[in-house]
Amino acid sequence: MYRFETYIINPAILIVFALGFLLFVYGLVEFLWNLNQGGENEEGKQHMLWGIVGMFIMVSVFGILQLLDNTFGLDFRNPDVSRADGITLPNNFFQ
Repeated sequence: MYRFETYIINPAILIVFALGFLLFVYGLVEFLWNLNQGGENEEGKQHMLWGIVGMFIMVSVFGILQLLDNTFGLDFRNPDVSRADGITLPNNFFQ
């Protein structure tokens, strides 16, 4: 489970958070550009809003995972794999 969290969950959360941040920055630049030219600012506001929503969701997901881990003692970072000690794979498993 530690490898799954390290190589799948955490990078996915980081990537989506970064995309939300970039969407926010893009919306901010669009808003300021249109403000300077006297154009419509609604699209820039929407990009900023959805960027903030995306970042909030990713921070919430990370917080919920940590809350579940700490509340129920799931120990995502150090799982008990002792039950897999006696498992043997058939000879042709990877063929």
